[in-house]
Amino acid sequence: MHLFVDISSHGFGHLAITAPVLNALAEIAPNFRLTVRSALPPAKLQQRIKTPFTLISAASDFGYAMIDATRVDLAASASAYRQTHTDWASRVADEALFLANLKPDLVLTNVSYLPLAGAAAAGIPAISLCSLNWADLFDHFFGNQSWARPIHAEMLAAYRSAQAFLRVTPGMAMDALGNIQPVGPIAALGTKHDLDLNGDKAILIAMGGITHRLPVENWPRLPGVRWLVPAEWNCRHPDAMASESFGLSFTDLLRSVDAIITKPGYGTFTEAACNGTPVIYQRREDWPEQDCLIEWLSSNARCLEIEAAELERGQLGYAIEALLNQKPPPIPTANGINQAANAIICHASAQIPA
Repeated sequence: MHLFVDISSHGFGHLAITAPVLNALAEIAPNFRLTVRSALPPAKLQQRIKTPFTLISAASDFGYAMIDATRVDLAASASAYRQTHTDWASRVADEALFLANLKPDLVLTNVSYLPLAGAAAAGIPAISLCSLNWADLFDHFFGNQSWARPIHAEMLAAYRSAQAFLRVTPGMAMDALGNIQPVGPIAALGTKHDLDLNGDKAILIAMGGITHRLPVENWPRLPGVRWLVPAEWNCRHPDAMASESFGLSFTDLLRSVDAIITKPGYGTFTEAACNGTPVIYQRREDWPEQDCLIEWLSSNARCLEIEAAELERGQLGYAIEALLNQKPPPIPTANGINQAANAIICHASAQIPA
């Protein structure tokens, strides 16, 4: 089996969903051939995807232009979508030719729709995997504008052309698609390590794969608390440490800390819950996916919402105490990994002659 996988580089969440499924797929069908197209850093892809793959470093989607990790740049996003769909038929034809030359048995996207349209034109089966789709978000942001209707129709047609859309739990309803196949939660599991902080609480700050720097150097000191922040922030707070200094993968570090500060995102929320790590989160500004994520997290992890202004000022002492005093709920099982991997096998096997 030759599987072509297109992974969006709109943050790291699409990779966090896709990689565990590809790793499980390699255990079920160890001889499959994998080609990955993504604009994410190759090192990030290799850290998450354990099975060998051929990389095509390119992006077939942009998702949404962002001001930072919590705010969409609506004007830039609208302009980009209008440009993308100016000659949509030609783009689809080019994608179909690319896929025909690559000759995969199955196309899997998370969550670009161009490869789905191209696969349909080339007669190659395709499925998608995600907690959201760009068409529903586009309708949310631009559905009341007349210029957006033809674009939305082309997006929906591409998603509907797929044999199935594997909607992970938690996920948006996606009622407009008509080809939804629900699967359970997907999350990588880490190994707990002793961070050797002499009993101090380790609070990981990870706002996702989109630049969002917090002014930690201006935060007040909290006795017994250490902040683990990205090295690129060059943070000079006396209690801050570079999260990379521990030499751990993100998932191992997530499992080893006492709590994480983040924003609603599928990968971080499910990995925190499935690794038993409490979560402090700042809501995103008008991001329609976050409601189902927050509802699920509230039932499956210790969590607490904080306002943006409090996070900017580092007023976190009460939040950390309240969070850690919550009773831990049962840790959820990431049973969507094998469900999605088996679904991919079934769809691919139906296309390969015996």
